[in-house]
Amino acid sequence: MVFLLIGVVNTRGFAQGTGKIVGKILDGKTSETLIGATAGIQGTTSGTATDVEGHYVISGIAPGKYTVLIRYIGYESKAVSDIEVKAGVATQLDVTLMQAKSATLNEVVVKATYKQESTGALYAIQKNSISISDGISSELIRRSPDRNTSDVLKRVSGATIQDNKFVVVRGLSDRYNSASLDGSPLPSTEPNRKAFSFDIVPSNLIDNIIISKTASPDIAGDFAGGSVQISTKDIPDRNFINFGIGYSYNTQSTFKSFNTGFRSASDYFGFDDGSRKLSSNFPSTSQIVNKQLSSKQNIQSINSLNNNFNIYNSKAFPGQNYQLTVGNVKEIGQNKNRFGTTVSLTYRNTQTVIPNLVQQFDNFDYHNQQNKFSTNVGALANFAYSFGKNKITFKNLYNRVFDDQFTYRTGANTSTTSSDNHFYAYDLLEKSLLKSTIEGEHALGNKSSKIKWNLGYSNVKNDQPDQKKVNYKQSNPGEPYYATVTSLGKENARVFSTLNENIYSGKVDYSVPIKVFEQSTLKAGVYSQYRDRKFNARFIGLVLDQNNQDYDINSILQRPVQSLFSRNVTNTGLFGLEELSNPTDRYTANSFTNSGYLMLDSKIGSNIRVVYGLRVEKFNLKLNTEETGVSQPRTQLDNTDLLPSVNFTYSLTPKANFRASYYRTVARPEFRELAPFAYYDYELLATLQGNPNLKRTIIDNADLRYEFYPSAGQVFSVSAFYKKFTDAIEPVIDDVNSSTTISYFNSKSAYVYGFEMEARKTLDFISGQQFFKNTTAYANLSINKSKITNPDDGITRLEKSRQLVGQSPYVFNAGLLHTEFNNALSINVLLNRLGKRIFYAGGQRFSSIYESPRTVLDMQVGYKVLKSKGEVKLSGSDILNQKYNFTYQLNGKPYIPSGTGNTFRSYNTGSNYSLSFNYTF
Repeated sequence: MVFLLIGVVNTRGFAQGTGKIVGKILDGKTSETLIGATAGIQGTTSGTATDVEGHYVISGIAPGKYTVLIRYIGYESKAVSDIEVKAGVATQLDVTLMQAKSATLNEVVVKATYKQESTGALYAIQKNSISISDGISSELIRRSPDRNTSDVLKRVSGATIQDNKFVVVRGLSDRYNSASLDGSPLPSTEPNRKAFSFDIVPSNLIDNIIISKTASPDIAGDFAGGSVQISTKDIPDRNFINFGIGYSYNTQSTFKSFNTGFRSASDYFGFDDGSRKLSSNFPSTSQIVNKQLSSKQNIQSINSLNNNFNIYNSKAFPGQNYQLTVGNVKEIGQNKNRFGTTVSLTYRNTQTVIPNLVQQFDNFDYHNQQNKFSTNVGALANFAYSFGKNKITFKNLYNRVFDDQFTYRTGANTSTTSSDNHFYAYDLLEKSLLKSTIEGEHALGNKSSKIKWNLGYSNVKNDQPDQKKVNYKQSNPGEPYYATVTSLGKENARVFSTLNENIYSGKVDYSVPIKVFEQSTLKAGVYSQYRDRKFNARFIGLVLDQNNQDYDINSILQRPVQSLFSRNVTNTGLFGLEELSNPTDRYTANSFTNSGYLMLDSKIGSNIRVVYGLRVEKFNLKLNTEETGVSQPRTQLDNTDLLPSVNFTYSLTPKANFRASYYRTVARPEFRELAPFAYYDYELLATLQGNPNLKRTIIDNADLRYEFYPSAGQVFSVSAFYKKFTDAIEPVIDDVNSSTTISYFNSKSAYVYGFEMEARKTLDFISGQQFFKNTTAYANLSINKSKITNPDDGITRLEKSRQLVGQSPYVFNAGLLHTEFNNALSINVLLNRLGKRIFYAGGQRFSSIYESPRTVLDMQVGYKVLKSKGEVKLSGSDILNQKYNFTYQLNGKPYIPSGTGNTFRSYNTGSNYSLSFNYTF
């Protein structure tokens, strides 16, 4: 595959010994790209016009220093000098133009240097965004030790990551945030929650990430914290082949004892070889439940299962990752139309050990050893063609995650007569995401009007081909341990589940300049999304016949787990095949969202910009189960929402803005939150179950912000925000019975308000020495306060009010970046800390479960070698390795935030150190 990719790419790139000047031409007031502007080398005939994205390329330039002249009708021309062109290098030059102050025919040419203009263009992009947003570029991503998108997101102001993959923005949990990739929405990747697993998108494929914290009518309105927009790379500026290789060491895993269950060679490539799954002729649920199998069929069916319960021991390998990216761009015809491709393959494999995960919830006192074998394979293939005032892109992403976890648990359950337990779990989860997007952008007429369309398809699969669980109990100290296989329950059943979801989306946006106020743009659009999900789960187990007098039943129950289900036992017919069947174990669901919007982006005078409008969203959802006596669909939602928004910006100075905004958004229940399917989660020691009666959440939002851009890439901002929730959706613990259930409910009322501050500045204000000029300090702080009132639903909960689930009272990020030797050496140190937040809302017996604060310290040292074509990076992640600690309160007492509480879960994941090498041909 590697040689094929290299072979199909024309790597000649430029004419021998020449270079390029590439960039974008922007409106200095709005940062809108200018279509059809001309860029040429002064004193020559070399030149070109910008495409529909405002992008230009001047190629075939001999090495040297040049002046580029930029012209556009109605704007002041600009001559940018001191642009150095090198052989085989694409020199980036983004230029901003200001509208002409008069309509005279005399041309006004503004002069600037290359350094001045690069600074000014970055100012414009940062300062002129419509909404309050924060983001991170590919350059900053490259300088961090982050390997995937979830790591990157925790660097963004006000954003944190939960479970190393789910984003929390402004302290609001993942279910209140939305995500899109290349302009179309990302689906939920999780079978039991509304969340996108950001760890599946490799960071090296990202062009930029923007989190919009306020809404405008052209953004889908289903978020409250933030809308995460990820863009991947399409047309590169030059031809290249980049290869990366890296290895990592975990302080508590690598070269340590590693236990695992059954393993096949295909596991290393992210695919089960099929030996774990049910055979195609495996008996149906009806056949098993209704006892329609003969003794021979029973034995044959049992033996068709993968009954390999062996525990294989080895040493955990170092983590490894490989990446190959090929970029190609070709100019076609006299008009220099451009066709570009970016193709990338990624591979990661890690073997991690958590030697002592403590669980002490309710009557449990468990200690777990967890071993996880993880493979992540991904591919990206982006194609784009830019011709005249048009551009067509076709972007494709495929990612597959293979997580095989073996858990060995010991400890007591004081709610039963058992004094001790030995529990074994072999748990494989396969997740895949396929996403394709085709998008077109076209400039129309002479008024810079533009039409943009997008068609998207996504497929999400989430399968558990065979989750095996076996427990051994000891009734009294000193007595033998007996396998609990004489009856079947969800605690010891084998789970075979499949989830398949298809998402189809399409949208069209049209914008046109109109003569309203000083300068305005009218924008309108329509959007549709259809989702279709099918879910099926089977709970199957082997149950031993205790009444058989021909065999010593106790000796079989005392067999070690490796031989408990061996052929010499199953062939006797002692084990019967049983299945737990519930009509809610299978459900189908679909939703249809249709929306339209109208907005006006107006410049009022020289300093005021107002973006305002209305978005209307029509949402229909149907969810069906196989329940009898229950009307179908089991759940149905039919909502029409009017979502107004206004974003006000006042330019206090050329470098400072004051912003204010109001907007309404929604948060809709996810399929899994509505499905009555009950799933026992052995890791949480609880049953997860949806609530078919959930309603959507309405959120009214208000924001204020002051932002100051002292120089390019530097910022200081302070923000305040307020959010009022109606019918907020929250996960809650139903603990009135002996077995705990985690479900969802709508709260009576809720609000969040907070304060954010962000600063990014070089240290040249300390001293003019080069050391301080090459050092950048950055920090962001978010302080949040929330209150939620539990509903009056007849349930007496311990807590009448509390903070929102997942909402942190504070989030803090800080870092230092230093470069030396003309940027050949870079040193980056990063710090992250967040406040105590609720993991699950409390019930009648137990208070809410809180996740305690922990400080995360990361670092990276990078050095460019081989004429800057290669780079060696040494990285350290979670260097402090502080414990993850989740606590709650017992004995019917509400939780005391300042107290220590009782342990729900606690564990360490170890520190990671990695060494990687990247080389670009």
